[in-house]
Amino acid sequence: MRVFAPSTAVATAALLLATVTGAPPAAADRGSDGAPLTKVSHGDPYADCTIGAMSPDSVVYPGTEVEPYLSVDPRDPKRVVTVFQQDRWNDGGARGLAAAWTTDGHTFHESTLPFSLCAPGGADFERATDPWVSTGPDGIVYASGEGVDFVKSTRSALLAATSRDGGRTWRNLTTTHVDEQPFFNDKPSITADPIRKGTAYQVWNRLDNDPPGPSAFNGPGYISVTRDGGRTWSEARQFVDTGAVPNTQTIGHQIVVDRRTGTLYDFFDTITLTDDLSAVLEAHYAMVTSTDAGRTWSAPVTVARDSSVPEVDPNDPAKLLRAASTLPSPAVDPRTGTLYMAYEGADFSGGAFDSVQLVRSTDSGRTWGAPELISPKGVPAFSPSVAVDERGTLALTYYDLRFLKPGDTTTLPTAYQLATLPHGNPKLRTERRISRIFDWLQAPYAGGYFLGDYQGLVADGKGVRAVLTESNSGAPQNRTDVYSVSLPTR
Repeated sequence: MRVFAPSTAVATAALLLATVTGAPPAAADRGSDGAPLTKVSHGDPYADCTIGAMSPDSVVYPGTEVEPYLSVDPRDPKRVVTVFQQDRWNDGGARGLAAAWTTDGHTFHESTLPFSLCAPGGADFERATDPWVSTGPDGIVYASGEGVDFVKSTRSALLAATSRDGGRTWRNLTTTHVDEQPFFNDKPSITADPIRKGTAYQVWNRLDNDPPGPSAFNGPGYISVTRDGGRTWSEARQFVDTGAVPNTQTIGHQIVVDRRTGTLYDFFDTITLTDDLSAVLEAHYAMVTSTDAGRTWSAPVTVARDSSVPEVDPNDPAKLLRAASTLPSPAVDPRTGTLYMAYEGADFSGGAFDSVQLVRSTDSGRTWGAPELISPKGVPAFSPSVAVDERGTLALTYYDLRFLKPGDTTTLPTAYQLATLPHGNPKLRTERRISRIFDWLQAPYAGGYFLGDYQGLVADGKGVRAVLTESNSGAPQNRTDVYSVSLPTR
């Protein structure tokens, strides 16, 4: 969920997760290079759930799976867990969140995450949203999401659960923080510390419009930590302050950890609204650093200007798209500590449309270089994800519209691309398509044609593993599916 003003906060979010069902044999799709995509999403565990309708205008898209993320067990790259929204609503969130797991890297089995009332044994929330997952060095899988009420109350909560059997079952369901209006919690992520067993960090932004009205809007960053494998979580506390500049919020918090030093880096977008909260006055990406496992944090350092523009169909700008605008994707090179951040920006199109941009720091985030263009020049591109493999090869995935022909206003041909830069060197960049070409306009509509506010990419041994959403044409009861693939980076 993305929220820029308090008037839209409760009307735009919700999510769920899942517990255990079987899966049919994996289905394969193929990109242009012949790499097989494994279908992750099978069936609909929430098809019979009637909870969550906010109004007569609420529309649920049955059979849809969107906004996936994933993690790989650092001890065995074939052990993968993905999470995603199941049955998206048009006005915020989903019936629930689901997970899918594999032990051979190919055949995925689904489980339900207990983050909404639609899930067996689920938390007491009508909808759920913003799924995230991370696996620690001891194999503990941490899942997080957001529970939201639209009908019986106006609550929003941060939820966490753990799995000790690779995603088959989930336990230690915890509400790490909950608020009623005029507060709203949004866009959580979770990171398992790669060198500290049993430690994980959940971060998010907490919107505050108390008292309601203009010039009283605030959205600091919050954190909760577990140091006992998810059995208990610390009381949520503010760790990024936005109070010095009126009407300012953060969004998209995500922690990456330098395995060489144990240093934590939290990346986020900072957005300042006009006095009437109707428009964005200024936006930039920033990061804060912790050298003591999240106990204390530095002052923010500016990483890059947020130059993103509205995501639209280029041939018909009245058709809104919804992708990863305002959400950073960071990574750290495990060998050198070089920091990278990918994001949507319009610096290379003169403000006409978003491309995939990359910035980097070679001094632990103290200074940052100028933006580099990663996606093809002249082509709108969206939803970048970034990872660095064990050899220092930088990988980025993203959707782009290179197959859209002028004058085509009935379809939006879209494909998912993988770009690799050995040692981060843009002169050595290669690219290949890893999805089929599909029509984005077949996706559910939720503030725009919606594949998810993010997709996922993680290092996978000497390569990377991606998870992505594709739409299906002529399938109103199954508009989207989630796929995964493991790819070599050279």
